[in-house]
Amino acid sequence: MTEEALSQIASAIGEPSRARMLSALMDGHARTSTELAVLAGISPSTASVHLHRLEAHRLVKTLAQGKHRYYSLAGRSTARALEALLVLAGTSESRFQPSTPIALRAARTCYDHMAGALAVGLHDRFRALGWLRTSGEDSYRLSASGIAACAAQGIDIAALQQQRRRFAYGCVDWSERRPHLAGALGAALLTLALRRKWVQRELDSRALTITRLGYRELSARFGWTPENAEQSAQSSHRRDTVLSELR
Repeated sequence: MTEEALSQIASAIGEPSRARMLSALMDGHARTSTELAVLAGISPSTASVHLHRLEAHRLVKTLAQGKHRYYSLAGRSTARALEALLVLAGTSESRFQPSTPIALRAARTCYDHMAGALAVGLHDRFRALGWLRTSGEDSYRLSASGIAACAAQGIDIAALQQQRRRFAYGCVDWSERRPHLAGALGAALLTLALRRKWVQRELDSRALTITRLGYRELSARFGWTPENAEQSAQSSHRRDTVLSELR
């Protein structure tokens, strides 16, 4: 039964129009079937049929408000599975060369947390500063200095730890093929960046724009710059190449 359910879910995701609608919902925003039809390049009636199937397999959920029905991803686990499939879809034997649109590669939302070069760079900085410590295969805990740093930014760690979800973990990024920070802590970081206007959401897109204020504040508070993020990426690619040759 488990294998059959997996096959049915894979089939539901596998149709190109349905995959485009699911990708459009990965920014965490709810949309109507008409809006999703436009984004998927199909007719509204076809979109309704596709959405009914996605809802039947619990990949999306709906909220009725007045005359409208709004669709969103069923939850964080669905978003994480989709991000992992995007990574798998871009895997090849050759050296990784990102083909992601520049705006999405720089910074974007992945449901309720940040992804892209900015998020991967911040993840690397937090690790380098000793704020994030490994706790399990891909999970993290905060060091004493990490707790102090988060408190200084107004992040309530005690409240995050009480949430019924993973606190912090590394999620392999679709465009960078390296981990970004997910979980309750990753969501809190996105909320902080939006509230302080370090990043701004793009209209009808997962893309985030890093503001001029954001560049200054991210550098001053965390030591993040596009330059050190790129250097970190190059170092990672060189390490992957060496490991591949050793294998």
